[in-house]
Amino acid sequence: IYLIQGGFLQDWLLYDTDYNWRVEASKGGKLRAVGDIGTHWMDTIQFVTSLKIESVLADLATFIPLRKKPRGKVETFAGKEIKKMVEYEEVKVDTEDLAIVLFKFADSQARGVMTVSEVTAGRKSRLFFEIYGSTSALAWDEERANELWIGYRDKPNEILPKDPALIDESVRKYARYPGGHGEGFPDTHTQCNRAIYEYIRDEKYKEGVKPDFPTFEDGHIQQLLCEAILKSAKTGEWVKVRED
Repeated sequence: IYLIQGGFLQDWLLYDTDYNWRVEASKGGKLRAVGDIGTHWMDTIQFVTSLKIESVLADLATFIPLRKKPRGKVETFAGKEIKKMVEYEEVKVDTEDLAIVLFKFADSQARGVMTVSEVTAGRKSRLFFEIYGSTSALAWDEERANELWIGYRDKPNEILPKDPALIDESVRKYARYPGGHGEGFPDTHTQCNRAIYEYIRDEKYKEGVKPDFPTFEDGHIQQLLCEAILKSAKTGEWVKVRED
């Protein structure tokens, strides 16, 4: 693998009238875009490629330093539905709207770059990645979740649909519907829960089988990545990810 690039883009905090408790570090932590959605991208990339992020170089930006906080209750993502401004108070924003992070991977020549943003007009929840290797490439986009793009240099590129008849037997269990019947975001939770229950039911942990679903260890790894990204953004230098 030479290059891994992509990101997670949303627009639910595009305007200064968009408020959520996550914008305040005292309530949601010092990292917002990275901690909220960037962690999903980094976890996905490490799972798909089996590569481990070793060091990071991060640039964080806050475009809206003050936001209008409604005096009433507003649910996550619901701010876009409010057409008439209610009474509000101005709140200082001390978390990032945008993050661009460069990666180096352990035991690999690969390089990576991630862009995460919650102020990207028109993008509702776009997690996407592109993986470029020495002979071919792969690309996947959550907005076209049932397609996998495969790129070549010397022959036509391909688009592989999510069809149990076309994918490898090792992952066929994750395609529960026949080809042409699109699976969506809620189905991913079903698949994840099924994998957890099957792992327990079949006592795979006794055999030392590595889970193919997220664990507390994966969550801890994301926490360590967030710490390294925050430190890098403050120092402007490459920071190695702690391993403890």
